[in-house]
Amino acid sequence: MNLRPLADRVIVKRLENETKTASGIVIPDNAAEKPDQGEVVAVGPGRLDEDGDRIAMSVKVGDRVLFGKYSGQTVKVHGDELLVMKEDDLFAVVEK
Repeated sequence: MNLRPLADRVIVKRLENETKTASGIVIPDNAAEKPDQGEVVAVGPGRLDEDGDRIAMSVKVGDRVLFGKYSGQTVKVHGDELLVMKEDDLFAVVEK
């Protein structure tokens, strides 16, 4: 099963946070915060404006993005936990 997002939605795979602090203390899974960064794995075609013209998406597949800790709807595909969210829920693209 592949997902193809509609309109201005994107599918994001969360990036794993470090499970160890800089001083070497291991953080247990139940105490760790949800990561707020992810990689875009699929992008919709964009939303339509009032005139019916398509507004292009500002993110693309492979972009590393920042989003809120509780943004998006979680879905499982092939054992992977993915987030489906609107482009407006994204805060920024992380550039290297």
